[in-house]
Amino acid sequence: MNLINTIFKGDKVVWMIFLMLCLISITEVFSASSTLTYGTQGHWGPITRHTMFLLGGAAFVVLLHNIPYKWFRALPILLIPLSVVFLLMLLFFDNLNIGGVFVIEKTNDAGRWIKLMGVPFQPSEFAKMAIIILTASILSKGQTEEEANPNAFKWIMGSTALICLLIMPENYSTAFLLFGTVYLMMIIGRVNTRKVVLLGGTLLSAGIIVVLSLLVTTDSTLEKIPMGHRLTTVKHRIENFAKGEKVPAAKYDIQGDGAQVGHARIAIASSNILGKGPGNSVERDFLSQAYSDFIFAIVIEELGLIGGFFVVFLYICLLIRAGRIAQKCDKTFPAFLVLGVALLLVVQATFNMGVAVGIFPVTGQPLPLISRGGTSTIVNCIYIGMILSVSRYTAGLEEAALANAELVEMKTEDGEGGEEQNDSFVSEAQTAIEPTAVILNEDSELK
Repeated sequence: MNLINTIFKGDKVVWMIFLMLCLISITEVFSASSTLTYGTQGHWGPITRHTMFLLGGAAFVVLLHNIPYKWFRALPILLIPLSVVFLLMLLFFDNLNIGGVFVIEKTNDAGRWIKLMGVPFQPSEFAKMAIIILTASILSKGQTEEEANPNAFKWIMGSTALICLLIMPENYSTAFLLFGTVYLMMIIGRVNTRKVVLLGGTLLSAGIIVVLSLLVTTDSTLEKIPMGHRLTTVKHRIENFAKGEKVPAAKYDIQGDGAQVGHARIAIASSNILGKGPGNSVERDFLSQAYSDFIFAIVIEELGLIGGFFVVFLYICLLIRAGRIAQKCDKTFPAFLVLGVALLLVVQATFNMGVAVGIFPVTGQPLPLISRGGTSTIVNCIYIGMILSVSRYTAGLEEAALANAELVEMKTEDGEGGEEQNDSFVSEAQTAIEPTAVILNEDSELK
């Protein structure tokens, strides 16, 4: 038990949520990977790969939750320049192969992956992480009781707009997801209300105009727009979602553009309260990306409505727990960091589940910590490690406060003395090596 407590520090509820999501992921990805199993002629290959990524991600969680949260402030310094370079390369190179060491290949007319020494990764995932950390860092500087630093809005919007514009031509949904999360963080961070409302209204109006323009523009015209090779796909997804017409099951299009949505709805409709049981999905053999973008439909088909509600419950608990951890912080940076990370995970999960049940148009966003993936799995585990790192810090604060209270009681009883015993009560989170750079220690105290 002491060994477990030594390794798994931090908030126990967050640990349980993480382990539950990993267990569901292994079970459902193993079931939903039938098309990959058929294609590779290997029964264990796909799930072995996914399990290795989860184990690697778990190792990152254990490592990062032992690192003082202040060190995370340094990540954007490295990640943002690298992300900008890689995202620019994805924009301007359709295919690139430098001796097999550095490879760019477009899949389904989208350039999202780079292979470095045979290891594929998505630069957008690391760009998202960098922006969330940078936003938390900017919000933490110059906080007052009324609002954030007046310059916070300018700096946050400048960096976020740059990254979102680079991501957008290849992945619109990821850009909107990132921008929406940052927008929520600015609201929580007390950025000037007038600026936030004006920005929201302007973007909403612009979004409506863009969508209407897409719907009335021909495909041939859209294909001629520079960097607009994905606009046709976006248009068709919006059209399919906006139709909203009731079609008899026998006439529903499960072969054309509506194949993914059609099979997802069949999977959900054919389930019941308890589902068909793990491994008994039928639609996994017909639903493309059943192990990724539409895995929530397979979860409901196999685990029923109870299983679907349980997954939703886990993400809600993660957000609530992150809020409680943030409330315990005595500094603004860890509070904004843990909230930003939790919001990113939960908002993405909401989009994925909403697509599966037909609330949102198809976006291509995986379900965090459940969908099969490489970069996304590792990065999502890093987010959990960050949350646990902050929770370990807040646990240290509570232990230190308890130690001080006991010292006061001892002094009261003995008259004086006992001060030398304070060190025995101080948490490891308080005595861990802190960064020496001033820029990494610019925490503002919560007011």
